[in-house]
Amino acid sequence: MEFDYRDRVLVPGYTSCLGCGEAMAMRIVAQAAGKNTIFTSCTGCSEIFTSRYPTSSWAAPWIHSLFENSAAVASGVYYALKHRGKLEGVNVIGTGGDGGTADIGIGCLSGALERGDDILYCCWDNEAYMNTGIQRSSLTPFYAATTTSPAGKASWGNDRPKKDIPAIVAAHNIPYVGVGSCGYYRELPRMVKKALSYRGPKYLQIHSVCPAGWRSDPSQTAVIARLAFETGCYPLYEIIEGETKPHKPPKEGWKHVEEYLKPQGRFRHLFRAEGGEGQIVRIQALAGANIRKFYGDDAVPDFAKEAEKKAEEMAEEQEAEATA
Repeated sequence: MEFDYRDRVLVPGYTSCLGCGEAMAMRIVAQAAGKNTIFTSCTGCSEIFTSRYPTSSWAAPWIHSLFENSAAVASGVYYALKHRGKLEGVNVIGTGGDGGTADIGIGCLSGALERGDDILYCCWDNEAYMNTGIQRSSLTPFYAATTTSPAGKASWGNDRPKKDIPAIVAAHNIPYVGVGSCGYYRELPRMVKKALSYRGPKYLQIHSVCPAGWRSDPSQTAVIARLAFETGCYPLYEIIEGETKPHKPPKEGWKHVEEYLKPQGRFRHLFRAEGGEGQIVRIQALAGANIRKFYGDDAVPDFAKEAEKKAEEMAEEQEAEATA
């Protein structure tokens, strides 16, 4: 059986890991944008697995520069096209992982947004520096174990909350901010085309499961990604011209966070070590707060409200012990 890949923007042959959510998201975004698109990429997994010398999986112009400046390079491409009168009908898309976007590259991204450059920036959020050894980033979730936030006798893993990059981006007063998921892959083409319909800077963040870094079953990538939303751990929404539009709530109701955490090795310590149950309560409380933020108090399930109360009590006990 022969396949015709001439219409593909990201063609087969790239060397991503099995079940890579980032590769899935990239393929969908690239196809939705079309070949009349110029892509820029910072250093990261996608740069490695799509462009191993002397080959490339890109059937559209693609530029790799440094870890921190994908947004700046995209801006440069935009101004070059504009100066030469060739901007009409061409999309410029900057891309990067969570580290290259939220940490190392946040200054370049902010500059592009503040200038009003007509680009779309896509963040492949796999929640750690996966390409360089699974180090934590500012988008790593609470209590996830990474090589720089290991779980053990003195630590439950990453002890910092996930940075709210979509809110930071939205504060630049741009026309479109979207938060999607590789688990809801049918939604992504619509989001890409919606974003590209606006003039000016746009931002799309896609939750991308990493089986290698998350220590999850590669065959369950889409399932785990959907569970992230269905438990309230990873809200999905769009901010269109200042108006927040959340994804439809799960048809079968909100689920306990354990259903999302258990399939992932990075959270395994929470189910094995003494005291882990209390940390799961804290994660459930955070998920409940996410549900309340986007859907109102009535949407928060009773088990999440109970977790919020327990988390408050635990925090008060810790404070009392610290001041005793």
